Amino acid sequence: MRDYFLRRFLLIPPTLLGITLIVFLITRVVPGGPIERALMEARMGDTGAAQTNQIGSGAISEEQMAQLKAYYGFDKPPLQAYLVWLGKVVRGDLGTSYRFNEPVLRIIVERLPISLMYGLITTFLVYGVCIPLGIVKAVKHRSWFDNLTSAVVFTGYAIPGYALGALLVVYLSARLGWFPMGGFNSRDFADLSFFGKIADLGHHAVLPLICYTVGSFAFVTLLMKNHLMDHLAADFVRTAMAKGVTFRQAVLRHALRNSIIPIATHLGQHLSVLVTGSFLIEFIFDINGMGLLGYTSVVDRDYPTVMGVLMISSVLILLGNILSDVLVALIDPRIRFK
Repeated sequence: MRDYFLRRFLLIPPTLLGITLIVFLITRVVPGGPIERALMEARMGDTGAAQTNQIGSGAISEEQMAQLKAYYGFDKPPLQAYLVWLGKVVRGDLGTSYRFNEPVLRIIVERLPISLMYGLITTFLVYGVCIPLGIVKAVKHRSWFDNLTSAVVFTGYAIPGYALGALLVVYLSARLGWFPMGGFNSRDFADLSFFGKIADLGHHAVLPLICYTVGSFAFVTLLMKNHLMDHLAADFVRTAMAKGVTFRQAVLRHALRNSIIPIATHLGQHLSVLVTGSFLIEFIFDINGMGLLGYTSVVDRDYPTVMGVLMISSVLILLGNILSDVLVALIDPRIRFK
């Protein structure tokens, strides 16, 4: 098993090379890149950006175009430019953002704790509530409790998180004023006491957390319920109960351990979402997390930030897949990777 996971870790670098190379080459050929945007802003008289101050509102010379290409890194062939970018990444430099004019790594470090906080709380709520709920629903199948909770979770599953977020902002924030319209904290956050800061963060986090968890609640709950019901009807559970094991012990000691395997697989794959967040939810609630950063960087053709977010997301997805295998191997002793 050790050799298996060692090979999996050794596959991460070539996989990252393939992912980043494909996306990097795409950024070189798609229309509407940073040079075109700079020229458009210059023609519209936008002289706020430092790189377009010298362009003016008319046509530009070949020398000015060469300066623009050098500024945005388009003065080299695509493969050579990729190798230059890769060399900086190896040294811990993800480049400089076109939009913020700051190092991409610093921007990601500033946004990462925000998405990480929402991701950790969402994971705790989803798995801490849905696993026990799925167990109870499986044990009390077709009871009034099962029917009622199924109606609730299916309703939540049918409503996209971003659509629910728009409704919550309109009715609970704009009309009733119960919650803030958006943001991660208040403007006077620095002046609040310790407990006041916690209360302010919680007040701002209620609506986004509802949107984050509404879809996962139904998926994890029904996944837990369905697999547990399948194992409760299996021969090994009936055999255990025939030998004198109580129904409670059969559920907790025999059926539950086998039913938790799909949950463990989903938890590993959930690692990337835990950190990167949802750009639609963060866009609606104006939360400056990783999701909104990735969205705005694509819209603004901020390619260094796009590549930085892609690198972080790809690493998390690959590590999440390995984590899924580790959790499955720990839960099920029959599984041995060779």
